Amino acid sequence: MTATTRSLLRDYLRAKDENRVLFLRRGFAPDVSLIMGLNTDEISFPAQSLGVEAVAETLAVRFNQTYENIFTFYLALPPDDATTEAFHCGWMVGMTEKATGNVRVGCGTYEWLFDLEPYRVKGLRIIIEHMRNLPSSDADAVFDWLLAAPYPFADPRALAATIPAIDALSPVRTFLAGQPVLASRSTTQ
Repeated sequence: MTATTRSLLRDYLRAKDENRVLFLRRGFAPDVSLIMGLNTDEISFPAQSLGVEAVAETLAVRFNQTYENIFTFYLALPPDDATTEAFHCGWMVGMTEKATGNVRVGCGTYEWLFDLEPYRVKGLRIIIEHMRNLPSSDADAVFDWLLAAPYPFADPRALAATIPAIDALSPVRTFLAGQPVLASRSTTQ
């Protein structure tokens, strides 16, 4: 199978959201660099991870020890069957904390860098703009919303229009409403 930007983005979510680390090891270069930018103190990550094993530990192994029911959405659609040196897009995530059942909803941007031969991720910068912590009593409303959205590529304006009426989600709603409309949904997800 020839890798494309879209296939590498899907593999990343299979590793992170579904706790299948092998997908990350397949699509990321051995010397990949991960840089985290946190504009919130509601979640913590190492500022930098170097090498595929360290990145896998940060983004999949440890993440999945803490969270479950993870749904990450890309807020832009890369060209199908294409490769590129860089791709930047917004993202949004919803998940539950294993220990408490509390819900987290966050958003930010991904800045992807790719090696062209072989085609794989050589760098990823993740900016977390907002991470909202909600009580477990909000889980049904949040997950009804997430499950109704197309996964993993979702139109941010549609997400903003249907977000649950929970005051704590106002910054996420504002972020989503400010993202460009998803360009095309004519290809398979």
